Amino acid sequence: MDSKPLEEETMMSIKEEFLAAAQDIQKLPSRPDNSTLLSLYSLYKQATEGDVKGVRPGVFDLVGRKKYDAWAERKGTEKEDSMREYITLVKRLRSS
Repeated sequence: MDSKPLEEETMMSIKEEFLAAAQDIQKLPSRPDNSTLLSLYSLYKQATEGDVKGVRPGVFDLVGRKKYDAWAERKGTEKEDSMREYITLVKRLRSS
């Protein structure tokens, strides 16, 4: 019998599915809209790095500011929850 706790096994499969989804997103037939891209970015960053870090970009860095703000909105979300949301979003994009 495997000595790994069930939680750890479940987490491994979530991480594996997340990594697969991150690769799948590169293979979509068409580019998602900017809002969806921001969601993907913020979910990925929250899942891989946790809460946003650093200084918010200035007003002249519009893209950087949007990305920072999208990530900041996910502050406090558990990494595993972000992975699940990312996986769900990628699956939805693949099926549309």
